Amino acid sequence: MGGTQSLALPPGKGPHQVGCADVMVGHTRQGLFLRLFYPCLPRAGAERPLWIPRYEYYRGLADFTRRSRLWCAPLFSIAIGSCKVPVSWNGPFKPCSSGYPLIIFSHGLGAFRTLYSSVCSELASWGFAVAALEHRDHSASATYFCRAEAGREEWIPYQRVPQGQKEFYFRNEQVHQRAEECVRALRLFEDISSGKSVLNVLHQDFDLSELKDSVDLTKVAVMGHSFGGVTAVLALVKEPSFRCAVALDAWMFPLENALYPKVPKPVLFINTEKFQTPESIAKMKRLSSRNSQTKIITILGSVHQSQTDFTFLTGKLINRFLGLRGTLDPYKGLDITSRAALAFLQRHLSTAWRGGHVGRGLGRARELPHLQGAAGQPLLPWAWVWCFPSRCTKQRGLVAAPPLCLEPG
Repeated sequence: MGGTQSLALPPGKGPHQVGCADVMVGHTRQGLFLRLFYPCLPRAGAERPLWIPRYEYYRGLADFTRRSRLWCAPLFSIAIGSCKVPVSWNGPFKPCSSGYPLIIFSHGLGAFRTLYSSVCSELASWGFAVAALEHRDHSASATYFCRAEAGREEWIPYQRVPQGQKEFYFRNEQVHQRAEECVRALRLFEDISSGKSVLNVLHQDFDLSELKDSVDLTKVAVMGHSFGGVTAVLALVKEPSFRCAVALDAWMFPLENALYPKVPKPVLFINTEKFQTPESIAKMKRLSSRNSQTKIITILGSVHQSQTDFTFLTGKLINRFLGLRGTLDPYKGLDITSRAALAFLQRHLSTAWRGGHVGRGLGRARELPHLQGAAGQPLLPWAWVWCFPSRCTKQRGLVAAPPLCLEPG
């Protein structure tokens, strides 16, 4: 397959059309930068945003992958530069009197706000407002903020662990900054909901005041991938308003041991088959042993990048460099991930949702049923997931997904 083939990202499958807008507040590093995915009204001829919005991000990806900017950035641009996200750019917000639940999403190491557009738009299509952060702790491949002077941008590059410094202490400092940025994102939505005027320094067409009275701040979750997964766990410690967390293939290394007993809310760990280590799983089990609602599942046939947009790249060129796919079809992988996350979120954000945002289309999926194992024996009580489609076809209105295995305990 040629290197000019582009990325085809899947649209959300839920009942809502999805819009997105970029939001930047503040003129310093202490501000925030995020991409907001939200249910929107239909609009004829809606513009679709580029997946990689600026050439500087290609340079950042080259730096992160330890390849030359000189040839790698143009290669990325040729291979995926034409890819667009199947959402309505600055699309008209769809009001909701009962309020959409809110998810704060944290990206992984070397990623940025647009690289999880598939999962974010899928969740938004089921009636969530999803704020995908771009962290400013030097863990993004690239990011920037706008100085108060008109037109002046300051870019924040990806930074590796400084020579002579232990990685844990460097990453631990970063994960605390990231979690605090998640909390600040929540504060931003609280300001908007209270009617406070919030200036989007990017001066885009999307009016943030339209979110007032349409986001339910009693139903807020935090979610993330890899470094963002452990960020989500830590955010539960820092902010009591976060009611639960979904951690996609969480990189548990940067979290200090003393904080594990302090995680107060349930976490859904959705792991891939090829990334986690016994030590990392043991850390997750420390949380599940303290909270019976914390669950750990593993998606067979998946790799670490299966939970990012990169898994949908066509052709062999980019995959040859980055190893972005496992044996599981990426569309099936996204379906498993989103269905597990939606069921968990619906369970822990509310028992009875007004307006039927998430419930519509998911049947009676208030919780996942206990299923049977290979020999027809009931699985243990921790088996709160879909298992094998050859043995489980359909129960309680929810179709069984492709293979999952669950880490007990």
